[in-house]
Amino acid sequence: MLDYCKEVLTKVSFDQMLFGKELRKAIRWLKGDELLLFRQWCLDTFGHRYREIIVASFAAVMMK
Repeated sequence: MLDYCKEVLTKVSFDQMLFGKELRKAIRWLKGDELLLFRQWCLDTFGHRYREIIVASFAAVMMK
């Protein structure tokens, strides 16, 4: 599932709104260690472009 989420985000990274939507969907699907790995991958791969969206999307989940 982690690889699938990475693939989807890579394909939609051209559009900010679509990226945010798919990121939030992926966050709901992933659990535990996969979620932590996914967060780091997102920041490493798309942090230069979508850092605010990534941080905000993960903040809601990490607080729970």
